[in-house]
Amino acid sequence: MNNVTLHTLSALKQDGKKFAVLTAYDACFAQLVSSAGTEVILVGDSLGMVLQGHDSTLPVTVDEMAYHTRCVAGGNQGAMVMSDLPFMSYATPEQAMLNAGKLMQAGAHIIKIEGGAWLAETIALLADRGVPVCAHLGLTPQAVNRLGGYRVQGRDATSARQMIDDAIVLEQQGASMLLLECVPSLLAGEISRAVDIPVIGIGAGPQTDAQVLVLHDMLGITAGRKPRFVKDFMADADSIAGAIQSYGEQVRAGTFPADEHGFE
Repeated sequence: MNNVTLHTLSALKQDGKKFAVLTAYDACFAQLVSSAGTEVILVGDSLGMVLQGHDSTLPVTVDEMAYHTRCVAGGNQGAMVMSDLPFMSYATPEQAMLNAGKLMQAGAHIIKIEGGAWLAETIALLADRGVPVCAHLGLTPQAVNRLGGYRVQGRDATSARQMIDDAIVLEQQGASMLLLECVPSLLAGEISRAVDIPVIGIGAGPQTDAQVLVLHDMLGITAGRKPRFVKDFMADADSIAGAIQSYGEQVRAGTFPADEHGFE
């Protein structure tokens, strides 16, 4: 696979083609994921839960994110590497600049931050300094305590309108991508059409430009209750590589996610 860039993903959106995103946290899985043609690898702060055993992403540090980003970069075979800035590492634009620099120097091609229009100044500053940003809207796991748990967001007219407005503002300020988590499928589709930048969904239905899952979830090895938006791709595969390949094919074909993986 040729190296995936923002231009690659923007062209896919313009052509009405979907792309696949998967998490990875080490060189071995990064090689498997990217060799299967997955366009984007997300080094997610979800590692706090799936690797470290925490009950949220909040304990993850910038140094840990940089370490895992470096590991993923070492095994990557041409995918775009996106890395999360963890909890309270971008409370001010200056802090965001410093910590984004650490992740970019570790091998990230784009960083992801959670929040709405209040991030406008930070995103503009990062973009002006050459740091691409993916803005994460909807269910933002770093705000789980304020949200009162892992709940679907944007179900009422006021919050839905606010999410659409936030998406437009963040694009105008220089965001290169959006990620929507656990929002109603129809709202996710409306946001995807309202902006020109690619929109990635998780628990956001089939109308977004791309889909992301946590690698461990789609391989069926996550402990506890399976989220509604997860599909076990190992169930019909004869290998991990085959499951990853199937995930990408189904995302690009538009057969995953199906209606039952989204929210009304």
